[in-house]
Amino acid sequence: MADRSGIFAGDDPFEIARAWLAEAEATEPNDPNAIALASVDAAGLPNVRMVLLKEIEPEAFVFYTNYESVKAGEVLTSGKAAFVLHWKSLRRQIRVRGLVEKEDGPLADAYYASRSLQSRIGAWASKQSRPLRSRAALLGEVAKITATKGTNPSRPPFWGGIRIRPVEIEFWADGAFRLHDRFKWSRDSVVDDWDVERLNP
Repeated sequence: MADRSGIFAGDDPFEIARAWLAEAEATEPNDPNAIALASVDAAGLPNVRMVLLKEIEPEAFVFYTNYESVKAGEVLTSGKAAFVLHWKSLRRQIRVRGLVEKEDGPLADAYYASRSLQSRIGAWASKQSRPLRSRAALLGEVAKITATKGTNPSRPPFWGGIRIRPVEIEFWADGAFRLHDRFKWSRDSVVDDWDVERLNP
């Protein structure tokens, strides 16, 4: 293990990530849990977009989406994804690369039920990533779903979580004169122990 102290100290990268996110929640003005999620399409062309990280589990990171969206199709087809959390207020970032799996069981049901009614209806109404004729057409679909699903809609079968089990996590903090601090946690598989090394800035 590399010699680490201060904000980099600890033997569990998920605990460090949770601690950094908790600090960001007190300083970032908007969406401290926003991640830039990267994937590749069938031709290997990269794609990246912002999504909200909803949970840091003991061994994984979880976000939720429409499984019929482009991002879900790409990460589930390849079985891999990467993301970065970046906080300007803290001058820190966390980079993650790993393997993905669906979370479409009770945890997804519970998270869906915790959302506002408008968001739950929206999950049913939006055919995410597909062409839309007009805003009015989308609002018409929202009205139709509201009339048919009522005030307690169940989770759509095409909507749920995606869990990223990392094989690499890098913690980065800004340093004076661009001499940043970087520590990379890596392992060959999601069941192996972590190796930690300090990287050049």
